[in-house]
Amino acid sequence: MPLPDTMYCAQQINIPPQLPDILKNFTKAAIRTQPKDLLLWSAAYFRALSEGECLPVKDRLEMNVATQKTDTGLTPGLLKILNKQLSPMKTCRKEEVEKKWKGLCLPMDQFEALLSLGGFSSDIDWMGFFALGCSALGGTLLSSLKFACEILTEDEEGGPARIPFNTFVKLYTYLAHVDGDMPQDHINNFLSSLQAQVNKQNGMIQVSNFYVSRK
Repeated sequence: MPLPDTMYCAQQINIPPQLPDILKNFTKAAIRTQPKDLLLWSAAYFRALSEGECLPVKDRLEMNVATQKTDTGLTPGLLKILNKQLSPMKTCRKEEVEKKWKGLCLPMDQFEALLSLGGFSSDIDWMGFFALGCSALGGTLLSSLKFACEILTEDEEGGPARIPFNTFVKLYTYLAHVDGDMPQDHINNFLSSLQAQVNKQNGMIQVSNFYVSRK
């Protein structure tokens, strides 16, 4: 006597009605994100989907930034994904950050370098790690802050890339201290030079403000 679940024809296979849309969205996400390791990224994608988490998907297809020597490292689009996934926690377990990092197929030597630079151990202050990620993209302090503004802003792409000034202060101060060569009075003077422009913009700062002030 055959078992009750024996399949006799393809018509007996139950296909959820949502499957075509799931596969369509997955395909679009893969094209936009262009993961180096499709299988690794796919596992992260469907795990996030099943758990109702932020998906590891870029907003759009992007070109590599000029500071990259290869196409395997961190990009603004990938750092933006990490920020969406991890910033709500503010302080993250190293294992959680590492899991998200691996899900985006990013190189572990770069991850370890950022951990070492920030002196992070089991717990990671996300804003600090994010700032170091921007530094890896930008190379210089102001370029790093430019990336931070463009990633964090709620303005439309191509807009002024405004962020709250208190967020800018945290990022600038953190990176300046990591650099180690910038005196505190220099940090204070630079931030003070921006205050008048910030007051005119209701506590916000945009990329052009601090580039003009620096000059």
